[in-house]
Amino acid sequence: MTHDDVTPAGRPEPAALLAAGRAHLGLELGSTRIKAALVDDAGAVLASGSHAWENQLIDDSWTYSLADVRTGIQDCYADLAREVRTRHGVELTQLASLGISAMMHGYLPFAADGTPLAEFRTWRNTYTTEAAAELSEALGVNIPLRWSIAHLLHALRRGEEHVREIAQLTTLAGYVHRELTGRSVLGVGDASGMFPIAASGDRFDADLLERFAALDGVAEMPWSLPEVLPEVLLAGQDAGTLTAEGAALLDPTGALRPGAIAAPPEGDAGTGMVATHAIAPRTGNVSAGTSAFAMVVLEGPLSGPREEIDMVTTPAGDPVAMIHTNNCTGELDAWVGVFGRFAELLGRPLGAEELYGLLLGAGAEGEADAGGVLSYNYLSGEHQTAVPSGRPLLVREQGARLTLENLFRAQLHGAFGALAVGIEALLHDEGVQLDVMYAHGGIFRTAGVAQQVLADALGTPVAVGESAGEGGAWGMALLAAFAAHRAGTAHPAADGHAAPRQDHAAALGRFLAEQVFAAEALHTLAPQEAGAAGHARWLAAYRAALPVERLAGELLE
Repeated sequence: MTHDDVTPAGRPEPAALLAAGRAHLGLELGSTRIKAALVDDAGAVLASGSHAWENQLIDDSWTYSLADVRTGIQDCYADLAREVRTRHGVELTQLASLGISAMMHGYLPFAADGTPLAEFRTWRNTYTTEAAAELSEALGVNIPLRWSIAHLLHALRRGEEHVREIAQLTTLAGYVHRELTGRSVLGVGDASGMFPIAASGDRFDADLLERFAALDGVAEMPWSLPEVLPEVLLAGQDAGTLTAEGAALLDPTGALRPGAIAAPPEGDAGTGMVATHAIAPRTGNVSAGTSAFAMVVLEGPLSGPREEIDMVTTPAGDPVAMIHTNNCTGELDAWVGVFGRFAELLGRPLGAEELYGLLLGAGAEGEADAGGVLSYNYLSGEHQTAVPSGRPLLVREQGARLTLENLFRAQLHGAFGALAVGIEALLHDEGVQLDVMYAHGGIFRTAGVAQQVLADALGTPVAVGESAGEGGAWGMALLAAFAAHRAGTAHPAADGHAAPRQDHAAALGRFLAEQVFAAEALHTLAPQEAGAAGHARWLAAYRAALPVERLAGELLE
């Protein structure tokens, strides 16, 4: 490498690095967009790409077609490749590593020849209530409605013919990874949303697998669950390489060559933890988008199973309490759209950044309890608050003060309302200790507004970093870079066996701390007494009026 190929900070020039095939790709299939991020060894973004898509309600099931999955990742990759050419003047032909992430959980069953046996059933479907309850009782752990095992038992109990033919069961990330590498594997974080993980943090729980096998009707199947579930891997373990067929799928132009190291595929919760550097005990992160979830890395076990709390893991296998909500910013976005249209009618159209900045800024000036204005952002059902079928609802107390400021304060509270209910169970009822909550997602781009509301709602400091807007694709790219780093680094495995899980966790922590986040500036806001008290009043009214929201779901189409 010549001196001209090196930046003043000692990093290779992007064009030289890209031409040498040393960049790392993260691809994440989210609920409304497929996003790609291309980074160097330290996580600096070299290029990005995206593709918009939407789920469909077909036969009472929320789904995305697998044809749309394939065309979507191709379009997203093509968008990224165009940016590489435009920004750096080189053709993207080789990657050092890549990783796939996607919406967690759901149901994707396949026959022995790889044929899909049912439509992809996403996390958004809530018809697995009875199956999840049966599993929670039989296994002695909380099994959420969206977990793969709940979907499997639901299909079995309904007598769906395809269940007998299942040879593989995986998640969306696992499916795309298999198409690109030929390997049926899954990162432990995503796997923990299929079936409970053992206390060792590196495999499915063998005792609970036996309990599942003993359920009525399961023994009659021509398969056993361990046979159809993917192999569980920790961050940095060997998950295969990009095959020639995979390269052709990702880039039908033929420019991309095979051979890139593949990271274990992960769920969007795991990539959110990595993107916010929240993988150590007593840290947590909130990811806010179409849905929202909070992840808190635990120091020890909880008192027992709770319906509000999912037990999952970090990508390195450490135990995590997850508070998941089906709804977050959708209703707020709709109200912003209404005022955006009003601005157009006034002859002064506003860009999205300015529009959100003005309206969220107004919300920051609202009364701490939103003046008695309540917002339910339930575009779909919400299990945290026992709402089976959601209807967005704006309702006011009799003496409420409806102002623009209070309207958007209520929208901000509403975006995190169900999340606050779940977090209360974790931090207050369970007494879990949390030093800081890291936040990421588009709602935090307006500096300090949603961040302060969330800090007041959770009663804990909330930190937003410079990388908070990068999102899950960037987090997956970091895991891909870590996989390449581990592949080229000597670590304890001299006897031919995988290194202990704790070694992987420590190595991932060092990699993120030393190579990615060492120089990142964090902006942290602590809860404010008046804001926290106002939110508590608002949340009490929100809880009290939940029967109105449930009734709206019963009466309105």
